[in-house]
Amino acid sequence: MPLYEHVMIARQDLSNTQAEGLIEHFSTVLSDNGGNVVENEYWGVKTMAYKINKNRKGHYAFLKTDAPAAAIQEMERLMRLHEDVMRVLTIKVDAHEEGPSVQMRKSDERDARRERR
Repeated sequence: MPLYEHVMIARQDLSNTQAEGLIEHFSTVLSDNGGNVVENEYWGVKTMAYKINKNRKGHYAFLKTDAPAAAIQEMERLMRLHEDVMRVLTIKVDAHEEGPSVQMRKSDERDARRERR
């Protein structure tokens, strides 16, 4: 099956548990349609470069999936219809990277720099 990576931005006024609940909801939608989520990461609330729907910040989530195209289309359709989801980006990849994503590695590097000081 093809491999995909998804980044989702949810509204800033959601709680962390509600944002993580969205990840679980869309993971079950994907698994019900014959796909599976290889890994998911919750990146937290981040400031966006420009306002989207009058919001300056958003809850970012990252999913690595292995699913047929029909399952991805259904998940994206439901994401775009959901009122709490502001943006979705899906990319087809040849292989998933091992370990944490670049966003998560950045925070680890910052923590290591702070310890040296």
